[in-house]
Order: sequence, then structure tokens, then C-alpha cells
Amino acid sequence: MSINNKLLKLTIPKGSLQDVVSDFFKQAGLKLNFSSSRDYKPTIGDPEIYIKLLRPQEIPNYLMGEDEFDLGISGIDWVKETNADVEVILDLEIGGVKIVFCVPNTWDYANSLDDVLKKFSEDKKVLRFSTEYLTLSLNYIQNNQTYKKLYGNKPPRVITPWKSWGENEKVKIFLSFGATEAKPPEEVDVIIDNTSTGSTLKANNLKIVDIIDTSTAVLIANKNALKDEWKREKIKDLKVLLMGVIEASKKLHIFLNVRQENLDKILTSLPALKRPTISKLAGDDSNGWCAINTVIKKVDFLSLIPLLRKYAQGLVVHEPRQILPLEQI
Repeated sequence: MSINNKLLKLTIPKGSLQDVVSDFFKQAGLKLNFSSSRDYKPTIGDPEIYIKLLRPQEIPNYLMGEDEFDLGISGIDWVKETNADVEVILDLEIGGVKIVFCVPNTWDYANSLDDVLKKFSEDKKVLRFSTEYLTLSLNYIQNNQTYKKLYGNKPPRVITPWKSWGENEKVKIFLSFGATEAKPPEEVDVIIDNTSTGSTLKANNLKIVDIIDTSTAVLIANKNALKDEWKREKIKDLKVLLMGVIEASKKLHIFLNVRQENLDKILTSLPALKRPTISKLAGDDSNGWCAINTVIKKVDFLSLIPLLRKYAQGLVVHEPRQILPLEQI
């Protein structure tokens, strides 16, 4: 396929994040159009943007070459895991997960990695991990003080289909290709995995004993793409649309009527995005009434109800689709 110079190449995640990202883009006015359920190259209504779906684990690495993708969405956990040299453009604040250390729920003694390391060392048993996060898991295990005390600087044995490395045969990390929660207790003893609700872990008789990290979906850019003026401006256009969705999720647009004599009582306590718009009601029979149009934070709304109930009439509340922070781009 030929890609011309006036095309921004964007890759978005296939899998659990796909629906979340699709909904987010739709709210930004960028509906993804798929020709079938097996389509990996949706269109977006913008001929200057080429899109392809890839696994989120792969996306950071595809943003580090001259001829690779210009922009992508993946979890910040995979950016860290791959040590990808990319530019984080925006935290989308969606697809939140926790990276957790889990053990079988029958292990009453285990409340930490230290407990597990000590127990397996005392029993002279090999401790087996399963995970998709090799880098994170190695750092987590090797930085543990009990591990250092038992094994010094010897790294755990890491086992993948392609190669194995690490000197410590007493602690082994097996690379997982999914369904990590199903591996214990037969294939491995414990796991390091991501979870949003923990329900799948509980269903597989596992308990979380440590939260190692947290992650959300982020918009990331190829640093070479940012050197190109056209691509850089196109990325800014996309960023402002996505920021508009994030801003809107935290705000409410309210309209209310208030008597002129009570206007100051409302305005002294009413927050606004900048300043509220105030106008007199039309007609000779308005009887000193004003209309207020403003945007407030969602978290402030409930605390404003006593004030609004006392002085306002005709309160209308909207959840905005987007609030574009144009001045920030």
C-alpha cells in the first residue's frame, strides 16, 4: 500500500481497549467505520488519517522508526514495559487498569511478595511466575529486599519461546501470551497481570496481594513525526478534539433564570469555565429576570443545589459532548 506524505498514520489498540477507544473517538466526532468485524483498517471520515488496529503491547515499538506509524494509542504500562522512545502527547484517562501481583486465594500466609519468597525458599521449592510484563516483573522482583537478601544480584530465570536468560533457577518468570489468570496452580505458582475490576482474578481463585502500578490509555507520537511540520499540526488538531472529550467528561453546561435582585447572590458562589454569560430575558414582562449560561465542574454541582433551589428558576443541565481547550494547543 502506498502512503503519501500528507497522511497521518495512526494505530489504535485491538482487544479489550478497542471498544473504549472507539466510543471515545465517536464522542470526539471521529467515528470509526469498520467494513466487517474482522476489519483491521477502519476509516474515520478524514482522508488525511490512515488507521490500523494492532495489539496494544506492540504499538509503542511501531512508533520508533522513520517509516512506521506517526501516532498511536496504548496503555502507559506498555510504553514503560517496552522502554519505547516515544512522546506521550495526552493521557486519555480511559482504559484504567492496575498491574497486580496475585497468588492463589488459599495461601493464607501470603500477604506480600516477601511472604511468598520466604515460604518457597524455606520449602526449597522453585517459585514460578507467569506474566506478559517481563521488564516490570524483573524490576519488581529484583528490587524486593527479601529477594536481595536471599539471592543477591542474581536475576531470575526468564523463559520465553525464543530464548531464556537469568542465573537464578530458584525464581522463574514465564512469558505469558494471555489468559495469565488461568495458569496457576498447575503451570505456575503466581502471576503478575493487569486488571480493571478484579472479577476475572476472583473467578480463577486468585487474590491480589500487591498493586505494582496503574495504567491508562495514552496518545503517543513518533518523535520523527513531530519533526514534520504538517504531521505536527495534524497531531495538534487530533489532540484538541480528544482533549475536548476529556474536558467535557468533567463539566456540566447549565442554564438558569434568576431575578436581578438575586444575581449577585448566585454569582458570588457560582463557578464558571471562565465567566458566566448573563443576559436579560426578552419582553417587557420579564419583571427583572436574567438568564445565566455557564459551564461548571461536575464535582461542584451537588453542593450548588441548595443555592440554586433558593434563588434560581428554570434550571437546565446538559452534559456537553466536547469542550475544546483551544487556547491550550
